[in-house]
This record gives sequence, structure tokens and C-alpha cells, in this order.
Amino acid sequence: MTSPFDPTPLPPPECPAHASGGAPEPEVSEIGPGGLRRLYGPAHEKDPMGLYEKLRAEHGPVAPVLLNGDVPAWLVLGHSENLHMTRTPSLYSRDSRRWRMLQDGSLDMTNPLAPIFAYQPVCVFADGAEHERQRGAVTDSIARIDHRGVRRFINRFSNRLVNDFCESGQADLVSQFAEHLPMMVMCQIIGMPEEYDEELVQAAREMLKGSEKAIAANEHVMGALYRLVARRRAEPEEDFATWLVEHPAQFTDDEAAHHLRLVLIAAYETTANLIANVLRMVLTDPRFRAQLSGGHMTLPEAVEQTLWDEPPFTTILGRWAAGDSELGGQKIKAGDALIVGIAPANVDPVVRPEPSASMQGNRAHLAFSGGPHECPGQDIGRAIADTGVDALLMRLPDIQLSVEEDELRWRSTLMSRHLIELPVSFAPRPPQEITGPVIPERAGAAARDWQISSPRRPDPAASGTVPQPGPVPAAPRTAPPAATVPAQRRGSAPVRAWRTLVTWWRGY
Repeated sequence: MTSPFDPTPLPPPECPAHASGGAPEPEVSEIGPGGLRRLYGPAHEKDPMGLYEKLRAEHGPVAPVLLNGDVPAWLVLGHSENLHMTRTPSLYSRDSRRWRMLQDGSLDMTNPLAPIFAYQPVCVFADGAEHERQRGAVTDSIARIDHRGVRRFINRFSNRLVNDFCESGQADLVSQFAEHLPMMVMCQIIGMPEEYDEELVQAAREMLKGSEKAIAANEHVMGALYRLVARRRAEPEEDFATWLVEHPAQFTDDEAAHHLRLVLIAAYETTANLIANVLRMVLTDPRFRAQLSGGHMTLPEAVEQTLWDEPPFTTILGRWAAGDSELGGQKIKAGDALIVGIAPANVDPVVRPEPSASMQGNRAHLAFSGGPHECPGQDIGRAIADTGVDALLMRLPDIQLSVEEDELRWRSTLMSRHLIELPVSFAPRPPQEITGPVIPERAGAAARDWQISSPRRPDPAASGTVPQPGPVPAAPRTAPPAATVPAQRRGSAPVRAWRTLVTWWRGY
């Protein structure tokens, strides 16, 4: 099949297609020019997975689609085709400047997706040696995080959030838990706990929604990160920002700040969605309840199942063809845009003939993409999700969804399907004392138990190597809070066995 894409100029900014105020925009139909299906509008908003299956039935593992503004692209639906695309950067580049529509001027930065595809000097838009330099600094710095210690830290913040609403007997687990825990944890890990507040959380949400407040929100986030980079240049500490600015890759201040934003915002969005999706499935899916109550599934395994069924990102724009090629029976032209189809690939009949089948113990999903651009911080995201959900369920064992499942509302964008609210009810209970410091002391303080305890990094030029993390200091042993087994876990798993498992998993 030949490429159906013959790019034509987008309508000018004053055209109704770009209307941003005044009269309401006309409803967008599912079918656009050339008979291609749109990956935006009511049909996509209501049922993106249904739309993916229509495309698979019509075109196979690679389908032509229209993005916002009726911009043509290829959506890759097949599991093996996605792996081939993400693992072959020589054919399918991450450099958006290769997009033919940008080169010929038929696409400009007035498109609503411009914040996603606009080129930035960060590793996600780089290939080859430049990608290795920038990505190496990020992955080396992530590798220095003590994953075992960070779970104790996540548990403290989770309990702090639960304390904020446990006396009321009701909560929205999206706005009061899932959207806050990742930001609290990431601000601590990268080294700016003093910047965490409601304004930072909302700024991240506005950036991801691409609203009219997105530019101001981005300025707020970048201001905090530039201040952090300046502090760490002057006063290094044992945190992610310091490891990044001191890395042999020799980041400029701009590179350091932009990579910190990349890590902060990407980790925030994916983990907030993951937490919300895990909680929803635990509260509504009888399979989850039965397997958890019977001891046949641990929370980390529940997280992994959720990554198959409800990945935090449904798609990722994009890849851009470096030359003419063939993928999934479609002829791709140089300069075409391609979309990594994470959610549709996870239910590809070739790898998952029965969509409802349990994928327990299988990590072949594409929730974190693949190839050289696979998410480097995925284990931190997993830790935040399973530790946070575990802490919440231990504190509120009788938690129940306070609306019918079909009343839950979602917001779908090109890249994600975001649960808007998750209202729950439970028996009111008093706040719990949180042991240990919540916010680390400032410069000069001893490293907290979530941090790496290692000597100051030697001059990379002198050694030519990056030192490995030193030993982790023993954390004070405190008895876990008394708790009953959550209602959905009662059955064949006795309380003592559950507590033993939790103690073993947390490491304290």
C-alpha cells in the first residue's frame, strides 16, 4: 500500500479550525479528509481502545490516521512492529526536525500538539552519539538512587497524604493522592523539596493538558529548576540534580534544567496515571480482589497487570522516518510521522489473543516504550505506585468506591487516558503519627535514609569513571503500624501472612 499522505497546508490561524474563543467549535466527526480516522474528537475521547481496534481491522498493524488539525501520521498498532520501530533509530528517528510537514512549512507551531513535537535539545529528541551523551547522564544519575531506601520514603509521604483526609471518611483518590504523591517523591529525589506545593502540581497538570495556562505553567516549573541547578553548582548535595550537573557529560545549565524538567514531568504524569489506574482496578475488578485476597497476586504484580491493561501513556508521538521503508505492510515515506501505539500493542492479538487474560509475571508490555528511548526511570515509577497503594490500603482497609463504576469519567488526549476522579468512602479514623523526618534538613545535614550514602564524587577527569554508590546506612527499625487486612483481601490469606509479606517487601 502506498502512502496516503499528501500534506496540504493547514488552515490559517484565523480559520475556524483554530478557533479558541467566541462561538463553540463544531463537533469533530470520527472520519476526516481522505476517509482517515481522527485520533482526536468525541470518538477518540469516548473510546480510544475501540477506535484502535477499528483501525486494526481496517488496516492491520500500521494504520494511517489524522492528528489534531487533521495532520496525517501513522499509528503503529502491532506489538512486533512497535518493537521494530523503537529499536531501529536509524530508520525511525526521534528528531522531530525530520518531519516533512515542518520542513515544507505546511505545519507550524500553532498546532495544539506543538508542545509535544517541538524540538528541544534533550535526549528524547536526539539520536546517535548526542543521545548517548545526554541519556548516559540521566541513566547514570538514576542508577545512584537507592531503590530500597526510597520505598521507606514513599511510605512516609503516602501516610502524610492519607492523614490529610482520613478523618473525613471520604476522598477523591485522584486529586488528593495520585496526583500529589509522585510530585512529592520526585521533588525530594531531584533535590528541591521546598518547591513542592499545590501550585507546582497544578503547573504540571496545565503543561500536560496543553491549556491556555501551559506557557505560564512551564515558566513556573523551569524557574524552580533553574534555581535548583544554580544551587547545585554552588552547593552540591547527594541528590539527582547534583549527580546530573556533575556528570562527565558536562551539561550546560540549560541542558541540566531541561533534563530535570523531562524527568520531573514524565515521572509525574506516568506515575499519577498508574496509581489512579491501579487503585481503580483494585476497587472495581473482581479478578484483582480475588487474587489479592487469595495471596495469588502481590501489589507489584497488580501494578504490572495494570501496565498491560491501562498503561499510563496510550501512545507516544513520535518517530519520524529517516528514509523510505516498509512497516506492517505499509510503505512509509521519508519524513512521515509515526506514533508508538502502546495501548493497542498491549492487546495485539498476536501476543495476547484474549484481551482479558492475566499477564501475571510477563513484562513484555510496551508501557515504558522500548529500544534506546525506553523510560529509564520505570522502576522508580513502579516503586511509587505499589508502595503508595500498599500504604493507602493498609491505612484504609474498608475503602470502597462511592459511585458506580460506569459513572467514572475520563479525559483522553493523544498520549494518555486520564481518570478525572476516583471518589471513595471509608470509616473515618484519626491521623497516624509519621515516624522519621518528612522533609530532609537543608545543606550540611546527614543524608536521609532514602538517599545514597557515598563519598563526594571525585574529579571525573582524574579517574575517567563514575564512582558506584556506597553502602546504604541502616535505617532505624520501626514496627509497622497495626492494621487489619483490607476487606477485599480477606479469605484464605491470614492477617499474619499478609503482614509478613508486607514487612518483607518494604524491607523494614
